[in-house]
Amino acid sequence: MSSSKRQSILPRVQSGPKAPVNFSSSIIIADSALCTGNHTINISSESVVHPRAKLDSSNGRITIGRRCIVHERASIGATSADPRPSESRDGVVVSDYATVEVGAVIESGGTLIGEGCAIGVGCKIGKGAKLGKHCTLTPQSVILPFEVVPDFTVVYSNGTRRLDKRGVTDLKHKAQARQIEVLRKLIPSNPAKFQ
Repeated sequence: MSSSKRQSILPRVQSGPKAPVNFSSSIIIADSALCTGNHTINISSESVVHPRAKLDSSNGRITIGRRCIVHERASIGATSADPRPSESRDGVVVSDYATVEVGAVIESGGTLIGEGCAIGVGCKIGKGAKLGKHCTLTPQSVILPFEVVPDFTVVYSNGTRRLDKRGVTDLKHKAQARQIEVLRKLIPSNPAKFQ
């Protein structure tokens, strides 16, 4: 007899120790999001963490700013293969209004994502990398460990870069706030599960 429940083709995610968390009362975090590690995970007001997103604080503290969106299967705080030590005790800092798209990986080790950055689908950001304000990474882009990306830079997956001179940061902030309002209605939130 077959089950009517649809099975995922993805392998089961291994969960480690339950991470200490510090959540704002206005965040939206799906029940199936994964928060593991030994260091604190801080999420500021009105941020959204989608189902199956992984926040791993095993290698340092994770701080997510105001009105950020972390999509499905994104991994924040992943272990780096780079053996060089980082100077920071923070694992990953994601500043306000940033978006981390589906399947993106942000390695832990003093990594900083600037305000208003858009991390595209399947991007990989190495440990210790520093993205300036309002950077855009197109899908499958790679930022090497300890690389510094200036403010308003658009990074393409083939390595090409250009400056974004459109001046639409206020419009992007308003659109992010509207998207969060829609997600508030669509994603059942259960922050108490992670306390």
